[in-house]
Amino acid sequence: MNWRLDFLRTYLERDIPALGRRIPATTLRRFWSMLAHVQGGLLNAAALAEGLGVSGQTVGRYLDLLVDLMLVRRLQPWHENVGKRLVKSPKVYVRDRGVVHALMGIDATEGLLGHPMVGGSWEGFCIEALLAAAPTGTEPFFSRTSAGAELDLALRLPGDDIWAIEIKRTTAPKVSGGFTLAQQTSRPTESY
Repeated sequence: MNWRLDFLRTYLERDIPALGRRIPATTLRRFWSMLAHVQGGLLNAAALAEGLGVSGQTVGRYLDLLVDLMLVRRLQPWHENVGKRLVKSPKVYVRDRGVVHALMGIDATEGLLGHPMVGGSWEGFCIEALLAAAPTGTEPFFSRTSAGAELDLALRLPGDDIWAIEIKRTTAPKVSGGFTLAQQTSRPTESY
């Protein structure tokens, strides 16, 4: 935990300013922490802006910076016109689960297992592991209809195969009805 906290401090106080970005380290740390607390949730820039006391455009710039530095993943929604009302906001994930836990003040397994964000932490970890193993050129998405049917991860592989992936952290995993419904929207070639 000490190493992670030192990493965060060094990144915020030295590395980002060295890139010419003039963002107060305390503000960017609060923003990064807010993202960790909504790990795997839909981006609500207005709520984040209100919590930070900045504009929605400023939140967009902060998010762009963390995405460009590969510290945060902005998972875009499925974008094909399928004739259904789909959620258009991206999901956000802090890419390193150790950093997620440090930003949330979780320093032990017991603390993580009892935390409401354990599922989001697991989902982010799985997404990063799957994308690291995926062929070059793979495009990741998620899909959620306005009725709540959701694909946690849709991968468009080179060659246009679509894989639909359900990610759950539970002792008794099963495919949800929402996952089955969401597959009708994306029409994957494989489902996991």
